[in-house]
Amino acid sequence: MSKIPYTRNSPTARQQTTQVPADPNQPLGAVGSEHPLLEDPDALAERLANSEDFLRRNKNLLFGVLALVVLAVVGAFGYYTWRSSQDEKAQAAMFQAVNYWEADSLKKAMKGDGQYDGLESVASEYSGTKAGNLANFYAGVASLKDGKYQAAIDYLEDFSSDDLLVQARAYALLGDANLELGKTKEAADLYEKAANTNANEYFSPGYLMKEATARELAKDYDGAIKAYDKIINDYQTAAEVNEARGLKARAEALAGK
Repeated sequence: MSKIPYTRNSPTARQQTTQVPADPNQPLGAVGSEHPLLEDPDALAERLANSEDFLRRNKNLLFGVLALVVLAVVGAFGYYTWRSSQDEKAQAAMFQAVNYWEADSLKKAMKGDGQYDGLESVASEYSGTKAGNLANFYAGVASLKDGKYQAAIDYLEDFSSDDLLVQARAYALLGDANLELGKTKEAADLYEKAANTNANEYFSPGYLMKEATARELAKDYDGAIKAYDKIINDYQTAAEVNEARGLKARAEALAGK
């Protein structure tokens, strides 16, 4: 049998021919090397062996991490369930206290009546719940009405609300409590904060009037004038505008302007 001469068209030569890439900028030999693991079974086997070895050497660590993740999920669900049940208990406990609060029976509202908890207990025992948070607001107002201004500040500072109108009201009440304690600057700043929280024509002018009054008491006449100007310029249809004009003139006279 005659041997097939070695030429460029022979099968051996065709197998050894370098493949020319379709992209002229791609270097020779780069074609077909994008997935070496698929082309080289030995390399794939080595990679799998290394992965199995890593899992064997670190199985305790991996199981520990997995256990922590599971515990975190279970713990979060458990906490959410517990907190929801606590909130329901707090709402039930606060129901009668709010009735007393609305009837202006402040002592029973705060301390309870022997059968039902008062706002003090709800705010303390169910802190972190929505009802406990709301109890702080009611307790703060009750303390303010009862002349316990520092207690009112403590309760109201522990209250927060996503309802910006209610939050603004809480800032204003904090201003009232501070003003009663003679902290005029702190009161003025809180009234300003109330006016700027969801600013609107219904409540902001009243808060600004309180701010101006507190600043005058602090002898900050420039600050008072600024508050009066805000009422006059930003809330021109408000009922407080005419009063603000007169009080502004007085503040300017006191400031020597």
